[in-house]
Amino acid sequence: MILEKTKKTSSLLFQWIFICSIVGVLSGSASAFFLVALEWVTQIRENNSWIIWLLPIGGLLIGLGYHYWGESVVKGNNLLLEEYENPKQIIPLKMAPLILIGTLLTHLFGGSAGREGTAVQMGGAIADQFTKLFQLDSSERKTILILGISAGFASIFGTPLAGALFALEVVYFSKINLKSVLLSFLVAYIAYFTVALWQVQHTHYAIPFVPAITVINLFWVVLVSILFGLAAMLFSRSTHLWSHLFSKTISFPPLRPCVGGIILAVALFFIGTTKFAGLGIPVIVDAFTIPNAPSDFLLKILFTGFTLGAGFKGGEVTPLFFVGATLGSALSLLVPLPIALLAGMGFVAVFSGATHTPIACTVMGLELFGIESGLFIGLACGIAYFSSGSMGIYKAQIVRGAKYYVYQKLKRKKTDFL
Repeated sequence: MILEKTKKTSSLLFQWIFICSIVGVLSGSASAFFLVALEWVTQIRENNSWIIWLLPIGGLLIGLGYHYWGESVVKGNNLLLEEYENPKQIIPLKMAPLILIGTLLTHLFGGSAGREGTAVQMGGAIADQFTKLFQLDSSERKTILILGISAGFASIFGTPLAGALFALEVVYFSKINLKSVLLSFLVAYIAYFTVALWQVQHTHYAIPFVPAITVINLFWVVLVSILFGLAAMLFSRSTHLWSHLFSKTISFPPLRPCVGGIILAVALFFIGTTKFAGLGIPVIVDAFTIPNAPSDFLLKILFTGFTLGAGFKGGEVTPLFFVGATLGSALSLLVPLPIALLAGMGFVAVFSGATHTPIACTVMGLELFGIESGLFIGLACGIAYFSSGSMGIYKAQIVRGAKYYVYQKLKRKKTDFL
């Protein structure tokens, strides 16, 4: 009896290690290819500024692709979250190539978008194929989806700890067992090292000086963190607003990114800069040393919300980094804290507020900037999380925990008052 139980346990252990290894390697390799391809199309765009006039064509191609071949996966990250909460059918593998091609076209022609959504969707689609292969039940499928999200996030940003935690926290640890937690970390590291083996580099940031923790410094941290939370709220609401407007005014889906591409191309032409196109990594890096204009973070919110709302493809997280870093950088002209610290705090705090994942964002800050700034980073993520409202960038995400109870209590008080 004991021998049979040991054999069964060993078999299950081997099965999950095998799944983690394959998902980690495949997701990491997909992210490595994506990062290289993304750098390539970005260079083409930067060296040929006229290419922004092809945005309408790129948008039409993306729209037609999803309309005729990808209607079942058009929800993207929201589909992963929906399937986690209410498992219905295995995510089609075609989600991976469709989001990859769609994101590359978006960046090639100058749309403002990120990359985490692409990596997470590729990871999720790859991982979910094992559900059928191993005939997993609904509980085990939840673990599979967590593995896909973890591998995609960890590999695209080079932050395995944050990737594993993000996958767990974005579903608010709902019905998660210890097995899922351990496997999430395992697959995150496998995906992370896979990218490293492909010799693909991630962007490095630094906070060279961290001031002492004083009452006045903490006051400024609280103040700017609330602003970061409000910026996250504005970003989320902007994206949902544009999506609603496009779906309401243009009935044929492929035309939405086409029309949006025309408006984006004209807007980029008239502002005379491509700093708000694509990821905006150079702007983020410069924000740690050079104060940004106060309008930079607002324009990035506008361009990203419009791009994604129109139906172009990509993620939201890197634009959130841009918004947070440039807002923090601009605040350095008024707030007596080091510019790099403010940019770093904003970098992860706006992300925290928009995704309801303060723990993962705090850990990401530690992985990117070092443990010395940990208290400042943690406070910024926590405060921005609470001050960003109940709506995040993912419509299908179910908000639970402390934030849910705070906003429910405020809502009840408002109802009682009225």
